[in-house]
Amino acid sequence: MATIKEVAKKANVSVSVVSKSFNNYKDVKEETRQRIFAVAKELDYSPNINAKNLSSKKRMTIGLISSGVLNDNVKDSNAFDIFKGVYRAVADSRFDLSINLIDSKRQTQQSYVQYCRERNIGGAILQGIRTDDQYYKELIDTSLPCVVLDIMNESDNGMIGSVSIDNAKAAREIAGYLLQRNHRDIVVIAGTPETYVNKERIKGVEEALQSCGLELEGLTVLEADFSEEQAYLLAKKYLQEQQPTAFLCFSDLMAIGVMKAVKEAGLKIPEDISVTGFDDLVFCSYTEPALTTIRQDFIEIGKNAAQLLQAIKENNAVKQHIWIEHQLMERDSVKTLAN
Repeated sequence: MATIKEVAKKANVSVSVVSKSFNNYKDVKEETRQRIFAVAKELDYSPNINAKNLSSKKRMTIGLISSGVLNDNVKDSNAFDIFKGVYRAVADSRFDLSINLIDSKRQTQQSYVQYCRERNIGGAILQGIRTDDQYYKELIDTSLPCVVLDIMNESDNGMIGSVSIDNAKAAREIAGYLLQRNHRDIVVIAGTPETYVNKERIKGVEEALQSCGLELEGLTVLEADFSEEQAYLLAKKYLQEQQPTAFLCFSDLMAIGVMKAVKEAGLKIPEDISVTGFDDLVFCSYTEPALTTIRQDFIEIGKNAAQLLQAIKENNAVKQHIWIEHQLMERDSVKTLAN
């Protein structure tokens, strides 16, 4: 393995500039930083993460950056459960935790890397990041250790990890659950098209349909932006013209909106229309009827994200992506139709 002096010599910079580049100092030009990273990769140079952790206070702080807390729906507890998991893991470690909340509507105005540098954060867990975020590429190209939630990391950057359930598999299971109960006139209430989870769930639904010799084009897909209100309005308008046998929703919040629209139309669940959700928020077992959905363990997701980030920072991560198990929660909101 090459030394820092060899990297500095080949990159035609000083040893201190190489060190600053790997420690994310903002006084190093990005062009210079990327040239140093390329040389380091060519020479198989890896900085001593453990040594830096011991000598740098900056490396001892983990940042949880979330855009999921500042939404307007009080029913959405996902972000808080992730907080719990992250906190439990960090509390048992030698790292400190810094929690930073970002307004998702202003997210594209803030560089995550710069955000961390300005706050002396040496590694970050990011929740609510979108694949079309203009700073996402910058993130996966940086030397800042990061773990993203609900995005499969496809980068060769060993400093980037990811944690999620297998969204495609989960969507395939719940779509298959409806198909096995003879539902064919299904309306999919999808989320935000640009998000990774939405793309994966669409993929899972498509796989379930193909296993029955059907095509996604045969279903109606309504995009409700993971919003309860938007799902309610779309379902209400749709029901004025047509009556499907089932609504397959990509979130419990959207399922609640759909259930409200169905009941206002004078229809019963599941006698007239079946409804499924996704997430298993705390209210799902208390709705009338109780909602069939996919359970995600958000506390476990947060805990594993913090543990993975620590492993990446200490250069001992066994794998860069961790799958968290999900569960199909069968309740009372789906009816089995006659064949």
